[in-house]
Amino acid sequence: MKIVVLDGFTLNPGDLSWKGLEKLGNLTVYDRTKDEEILKRASDYEIVFTNKTPLSMETLKKLPKLKYIGVLATGYNVVDVAEAKKLGIIVTNIPSYGTAAVSQFVFALLLEICHHVGKHNEAVKEGDWTNSNDFCLWNYPLTELDGKTMGIIGMGRIGKATAKIAQAFGMSILAYNPSKDNSLKSDTFKYVELDQLFAQSDVVNLHCPLFEKTKGIINKESINKMKDGVIIINTSRGPLIVEQDLAEALNSGKVAGAAVDVMSSEPPKMDNPLMSAKNCVITPHIAWAPIESRKRLMDIAVDNLVKFINKTPINIVK
Repeated sequence: MKIVVLDGFTLNPGDLSWKGLEKLGNLTVYDRTKDEEILKRASDYEIVFTNKTPLSMETLKKLPKLKYIGVLATGYNVVDVAEAKKLGIIVTNIPSYGTAAVSQFVFALLLEICHHVGKHNEAVKEGDWTNSNDFCLWNYPLTELDGKTMGIIGMGRIGKATAKIAQAFGMSILAYNPSKDNSLKSDTFKYVELDQLFAQSDVVNLHCPLFEKTKGIINKESINKMKDGVIIINTSRGPLIVEQDLAEALNSGKVAGAAVDVMSSEPPKMDNPLMSAKNCVITPHIAWAPIESRKRLMDIAVDNLVKFINKTPINIVK
């Protein structure tokens, strides 16, 4: 069996092992694959793994040997799943590997906005504290989370883990999700409609998948429904936010701060409006990437293929 990984570098830049896949067949790993290289590199393989390298309808039709696509991520929009199904190709993804990592990263972003640790560290090293007349110094506003309300859009595994951490900080949760897990309801957790979430949340946190109905869910209209001074966090998918609208709200002060680990195009162009917006923290799509999380991803990817080989496939994208 011949196996190819089209873009393995982000999962394994050298600190993990491909041995699990090597045991299952003749493995070839490419760090990255350009669009024009896909057919050449995948045409002779039954098993293809991809992270962000697209496998379109046109491409899939030209890969007659292909039997299995393993997406090395939770999101699978890089694959034309409907066409794969027509062609009898199994597509799997990697659910739940990054729950702890992403929910933890949400608070790295939120606490940076609340305390500006990086900026204050820079101020100290530039001599601002040394030259101060007082025993303490703050150049940026400091915000306490206890007693604040976090609105969470999307209550999958990551949304639930984020809510648990927020409650530990003394926050109350307003949650929006098409389906409801009533076991989560408490004095500090309730499900609401979007308009109420927007109106009452001090922090709006995105954990929903990218569908046509969620694309641009944060826009000028929804921001206008929010509190003045709201904080917006996105570790989910970049296109959930209309970036120009958020930039304008940041620059006007309507939104006090925003932090995004994902953007509408990645890597982003330097003229993206969020690049120059006030009080906007941008990180380079790393919430998922601690070594512990990537190790889980690798293990699940191997197990997915083992189960496929044994004719008991799991984590099938439908």
